[in-house]
Amino acid sequence: MSSETDFTLAVEDLTVSFDGFKAVDGLNLYVDRNELRVVIGPNGAGKTTVLDLICGKTKATTGSIKFKNHELTTLSEHEIVRAGVGRKFQTPSIYENLSVYENLEISYPAKRGVWGCLAFKRTAEIDQRVREIATEIFLQDSLDMEAGLLSHGQKQWLEIGMLLIQDPELLMLDEPVAGMSVKEREQTAELLNRIAKGRSVIVIEHDMEFVKNIAHKVTVLHQGKILAEGSMDKVQNDPKVIEVYLGH
Repeated sequence: MSSETDFTLAVEDLTVSFDGFKAVDGLNLYVDRNELRVVIGPNGAGKTTVLDLICGKTKATTGSIKFKNHELTTLSEHEIVRAGVGRKFQTPSIYENLSVYENLEISYPAKRGVWGCLAFKRTAEIDQRVREIATEIFLQDSLDMEAGLLSHGQKQWLEIGMLLIQDPELLMLDEPVAGMSVKEREQTAELLNRIAKGRSVIVIEHDMEFVKNIAHKVTVLHQGKILAEGSMDKVQNDPKVIEVYLGH
């Protein structure tokens, strides 16, 4: 067992209760550097709540969430983002009436405050970074396109790009391939495998074929607890998992 400091994320004894109902119940979760972890489980298992807890949207009742050994449970949502945690929700939140380029540019993490934003100059460095990210998310030929005109899958990629440009060390994605075409799913698998080479990624997903293509390790949640954990093969053949999840 590696020491705690080796983990990008160490969640210990995490519990959150809503009106006495434990949505997450004594959860322990450890994610390594450069690991792509997929969290699966039936609806109501607590998957999205776990991401909400890590990014500070929901406050834990008890337990600890350490990101690179720094406690997150005491920080606000924007402090957690600044620490290097990026989160993509199920519905893309892009600026529909701005171009792809502008969406990426606006997400560039210049530490400049309100006045800096007003005096914002497009530098060669920012331009280069925007173009690099656009290429990474398959949108290099759509930079001038209004974001609202993109396909559903392209909007998902753009939002991933808006997080990537901030260079988070932990990236969390909630059902990124829902509603995507087969081709877009394949490209998204390629994209996620590539971005996990320099950071840790946690993905919540229902599409088992997709999970097989990306997961280093799979965590199965059930009723706020971990039911099973390991390789996709191991998890798929676990009798408990088959009973509560894959069997349905």
